[in-house]
Amino acid sequence: METLISAIIYAIVFLFGTAIGSFINCLVWREHNNMRVADGRSRCVHCGRQLRWYENIPIFSYLFLAGKCHTCHKKIPGYYLLTEFFTGVLFLFVFWLDLYYFHFSWRHLIGDLILLAFLVTIFVGDVLYRVIWPEVVWLGLVAGAAYNFFSHGASWRSMVLGFVIGGGFFLAQHLLSQGRWVGGGDVRLGAMMGVWLGWPVILVAIFAAYILGAIVAVPLLIFKKKNWSTAVPFGPFLAIATFWALNHGERVVNWYVGLLK
Repeated sequence: METLISAIIYAIVFLFGTAIGSFINCLVWREHNNMRVADGRSRCVHCGRQLRWYENIPIFSYLFLAGKCHTCHKKIPGYYLLTEFFTGVLFLFVFWLDLYYFHFSWRHLIGDLILLAFLVTIFVGDVLYRVIWPEVVWLGLVAGAAYNFFSHGASWRSMVLGFVIGGGFFLAQHLLSQGRWVGGGDVRLGAMMGVWLGWPVILVAIFAAYILGAIVAVPLLIFKKKNWSTAVPFGPFLAIATFWALNHGERVVNWYVGLLK
């Protein structure tokens, strides 16, 4: 009986994650096309027809329609399915981590899932369109400040210092390079990271993002898939590093401080 209940709970978490992934797909597409989120029901990206309810079921609809629009028969972008599936997997993974790896609390889980939703949106938008939308980042920043202050008990000093360090670090690079090294979206994302992570964990996230970026970029340069003048979106690395640092950053800081004693 307990096994059945656990399976049902995991299934609900996964399905909830796929629904969030579906919403992220809608949000990213509408942001890219300068549309409001509230502009009616979802539409086909090709013919613009409003989708029926059974065409809006995450994962199932894509498979049921064989990846094509029911009306114009043009192919539905594959990243729709990937975003829904991997968001569901990530939600499930976070739930499992909070349940078995950390001391489970609903407040901690809700905070993790809220941040994860923002980071997936940033990841998908930067990978597909090379843009980090200000509206998404500022909303994420406000959500992080509210969550940390009211639920997590973080100090304003930690969040403000994280905001200044995270945003200031990338702002300095943006100004020095006149936007060639990092874009304005990275500056705003750095500020959002600082609010969610606080000081000094923001330093861990920045360091981890550059390490992760190097791990990906160096092989591309060696095998000549990219060259030094090719711009690589940095937002995805920042998003991954932020979520990792949220749960492991304090341990890294404590380990480093222990080395200095």
